[in-house]
Order: sequence, then C-alpha cells, then structure tokens
Amino acid sequence: MAKLAALQHAMSADIEANLDTAARLMALAAEAGARLAVFPEIQLSPFFPVRRGNDAGVYAMTADHPAFERLASLAKTHELVTVANVYFEAEDGERFDASPVFDADGSLLGISKMVHIAQFERFWEKDYYAPGSGFDVYDTSAGRLGIVICYDRHFPECYRACALQGAEIIATPTCNLAGEPLDLFAWEMRVLAMQNSVYSVLANRCGVEDETAYGGHSVIAGPDGALLAEAGEDETVLTARYDLKTRRDIAAQRDWLGEVKPWLKPAVRAG
Repeated sequence: MAKLAALQHAMSADIEANLDTAARLMALAAEAGARLAVFPEIQLSPFFPVRRGNDAGVYAMTADHPAFERLASLAKTHELVTVANVYFEAEDGERFDASPVFDADGSLLGISKMVHIAQFERFWEKDYYAPGSGFDVYDTSAGRLGIVICYDRHFPECYRACALQGAEIIATPTCNLAGEPLDLFAWEMRVLAMQNSVYSVLANRCGVEDETAYGGHSVIAGPDGALLAEAGEDETVLTARYDLKTRRDIAAQRDWLGEVKPWLKPAVRAG
C-alpha cells in the first residue's frame, strides 16, 4: 500500500544546503514507499518572519529560480508528488508564502499561496507576504491534492474549500514553535481530516534558529480522524499508509459535504 510522507527538518541560511537536505529526505521517503512528500513552511531559508523588518529578499524566488528546477528533477527522479514551500516572488513583484506542487513526473502543477497572513509576536508575516486569493486542488499521481498553508488551517473554511473541490488529501506545510500547543495542533489536524473525510499531512520544521526553537511533531491523520503518525522533535521522514478507496467509502457513508447547506459553503476562489 502506498504512503504519505511529511519531511520534517531544520533549515539553514544556505539555500543550496537546504536543497541538499531536501534531496536526502526525498530519497528516504521514496525508499519507504511514499508517493507524496510534504515539506515544512519556507523550507529553503531560516524563518525570517520571526522578526520584524528583516531583509529577506535574498530568499525570494521566481518560478525560473534554479531551486524550482532542482525540486522538479528530484520529484521526477524519485517519482514522488512533492509539495514544497518557498518565499515566492510573482511577476508583478508581490511576494508570497507559497507552495509549488510538482507531480511525480517533475511537472509543475501550480503554485499555491497562503491566504490568511498572521501578524503577531514571532509571526510578523504581513511584513513579508501578500495574501493569496483562494485554494487550489490538483490532480496528481498520488490522488487529488489540496493545499492549505500553515495559518490557513486555523480557519476551517480553508480545508472545506479544498474538500468541496474533491480533495482526497490536503497538505499543510507549517512552522510551529516549540512552545506552542502542539498536542492541540495534532487534534486540529485530526478534526479537519475527519470533518472533511480527507487525509491530512502537516509538515513542520524543527531545530533551533537564532535561539528560536521549532517544534517538530508533524502529523498525518486519516479521513476518519485517526492519528496515523506523529513525529517527535528531531529530523524525520514521517510516513503513513493511505488508501483512497477507504477514504471514498468513509466519505460516502457520512456524506457530510453533501449535507452542507449551500449558503454555508465557502467561495472556492475570491476575486
């Protein structure tokens, strides 16, 4: 049976070193039988929004950045659907917390952007990110895949927007600190998965950056709300088996999405 993987790791200030880490962990995920790999939030740099007024321009990258090419090549080499997360600069110069999504043949399916932007102590994200305008779902070789990035998961409508587009799996790259309620976050992912009859994969960073510790404890939850796998504090390739037929059976039995009143359904994309 195929597996889902969350690639939990620490980041350095060196983009190439972080790409080397990505290559190593993707190889391990493929060896473990994974068909989908999800990276943590802002995987190619330190988490610069921890402070206000940082100059993070050196980490901003357009779609023609060599990092995209390398990630695409790794996805193809390992036949691994890959959800990356980078500091993305669009053609108009706006910058986003964004997830390029690569299919198992290395093709770039799209670049999903975080919609809700945090702005409070150690998460000064509005200083760096523009908001996205909706939620994307992709047909991939691992299944129909939705993307909900970090802070967006705290708004249940975001997972629901993906589920209403037919998502079977929802990937959530994130950055959770060591001092945050990580047990609550695990329950959050389980409830979101259960309420939408999807597999959820939350990939967190770990390690210490300039005295700020990141929490690890990445999570994979099943469409029935079961906790399928949870990481500890250290680098790991967290995997769990998944079965899309089982997911469809659970969704059909409960039919919660079918019962949602039309006036409660969130708009899939604004603007």
